[in-house]
Parts: sequence; structure tokens; C-alpha cells
Amino acid sequence: MSTFGERLSKLRTEKKLSQAELASRLNIAKSTLAMYETNKREPSFETVERIADFFDVKVDYLLGRTNDPTPPDEKKEPGEFESIFFYELDKLGEEDKQKALEHIRFLRYLAEQENKKK
Repeated sequence: MSTFGERLSKLRTEKKLSQAELASRLNIAKSTLAMYETNKREPSFETVERIADFFDVKVDYLLGRTNDPTPPDEKKEPGEFESIFFYELDKLGEEDKQKALEHIRFLRYLAEQENKKK
């Protein structure tokens, strides 16, 4: 499966944009974009979303989680946040994943308690 950098480079060249042009449109440095394309640096969540919006593709496509670049339909296909969340979660070790799960369960518990008060 293609890497983030390969997909970003492909999308950029399909639009016939130079690295400098795309970097300018995304409001990032050309050198930063070059590092993204060579997988030497990873973009922030916000930058991934801006890139997906710019090219009108799914975040999952950029992250290599699907080969379907079809843009998301927010009403029919929620889950961009979840995609990014799981992408980052996958980078954690098992102990840190367990800590994250405990935090999520605690947040859910707090939300349930708050909903009971209403």
C-alpha cells in the first residue's frame, strides 16, 4: 500500500503543482512539504485535514487506510476524527494504548454521569 508521502506527491503532480505552489497554498514551508513527500516528517492532524480538503479526498486515503480517494460526505460517512485518532493510537506501545483506553473510558463515564443529571 502507498505511503502518505507517495499519495501526497501523486495528488500534487496530478494537479500539476510544484512543491513550492502547494506549500504556499497550504501555508507551510516548501522544505516541510518535501519532507512529507519523502516520509521524513509527519504532518499534524490539522495539516492532514487541510491537505485532504485541498485535494478533496478522504483523510483515510492520505493515511493509506483505503485506496478509495472519493471525498467524504459528512452526512453519510462520519469518521474522519476516528481515522486520525486510530492512526495516532497505532503508533503507541501496548502500555500507552492501555492508558489511552483507560482515559477514554473515564471520559465516557463522566459524560454518562453528566447526561444523567440532565
